[in-house]
Amino acid sequence: MKIHSVSAFLERIPLDQPYAIAYQSIVDTEIIYFIVTLDNGIQGFGASNPFPEVIGETPALTLQNLQSDFIQQLVGKNIDDYPQIIAQCQQQFPHMPGTIAAIDIALLDAYCNFYNKRVVDIFGQQITSLPTSITIGIKETKAMLEDAEKYYAKGFRILKIKTGISVEEDISRLHYLTEGFGQRMKIRVDANSGYDLQQLEQFLSATEKLPIELIEQPLPANNNAALLHLPESVRKKLVADESLTDYESAVALAKQPLSYGVFNIKLMKAGGIFAAHKIAGLAAQQNIDLFWGCNDESLISITAALHIAYACPNTRYLDLDGSLEVAEQLVTGGFELINGEMVITGNSGLGVRFKD
Repeated sequence: MKIHSVSAFLERIPLDQPYAIAYQSIVDTEIIYFIVTLDNGIQGFGASNPFPEVIGETPALTLQNLQSDFIQQLVGKNIDDYPQIIAQCQQQFPHMPGTIAAIDIALLDAYCNFYNKRVVDIFGQQITSLPTSITIGIKETKAMLEDAEKYYAKGFRILKIKTGISVEEDISRLHYLTEGFGQRMKIRVDANSGYDLQQLEQFLSATEKLPIELIEQPLPANNNAALLHLPESVRKKLVADESLTDYESAVALAKQPLSYGVFNIKLMKAGGIFAAHKIAGLAAQQNIDLFWGCNDESLISITAALHIAYACPNTRYLDLDGSLEVAEQLVTGGFELINGEMVITGNSGLGVRFKD
């Protein structure tokens, strides 16, 4: 079955609740949608939300790439040739993971819709459901506690706390949060590269008795070697995020001794489902656990991440709350959220559709 048409558009959508991380405040998100339509009318949907601070690709550039003459040349190609099409797009748009992610997701969705199979079935489903964390940005302690109570009432049992501006305030807030919720909810920390080694050691010393499950990217991405000063027991619960962008960076991080015990894979960094699966396979060879993260994204790309996460036996952690923070979703379906647990729905493709 041949591709009949392709189209792309961008939507700027506010967040339900703006939040702060170590290096910026975020109030809205720009999502690029990419639609592939086959000759018989079957469609595949892709979406992208690149984070320029991490990968250097802006949403405007993603849209420009997806509306280029090169992309229009996909019309007439056979959807069965989607692996070759993706490879050609990777050559045309090197180091543009946001662009490739939208193409990769849409082509896989269209292919699987045509053959009436789910995307996860291509790779083989290994996991049925896992709980996702829900994120609380940097804010005053009282507001953090109020958010935690709200999320607990909604069924979430894992909090991810943003830190990285003031280590002293971070330590204080973590003590209050674990005192109030440590027996009821797991707590993860994400410093977004906000510490230096001395501050990290201060944080670790002051919180060593607190039940913190994981710590994401405590140091800047160019300072991974400094983490080797820490005990292996500490490094096992460190998660590489900004340091892990593509397969080449994964190869470097997978060398012994490991700076991080966990890889945070995001489709927007890796360049889509197939690239993410390749990184996941490398991690499995080195006994590295997987943590699947996201930006503030469309339900389309969050569902795509969930499909490939559940195809990887070394998936241990989900942080796929990005679509929950966006004030308006243009699509529906994809997954169900049951007391914080994410379950794939739909009979074919990603199981998503645009709202009427």
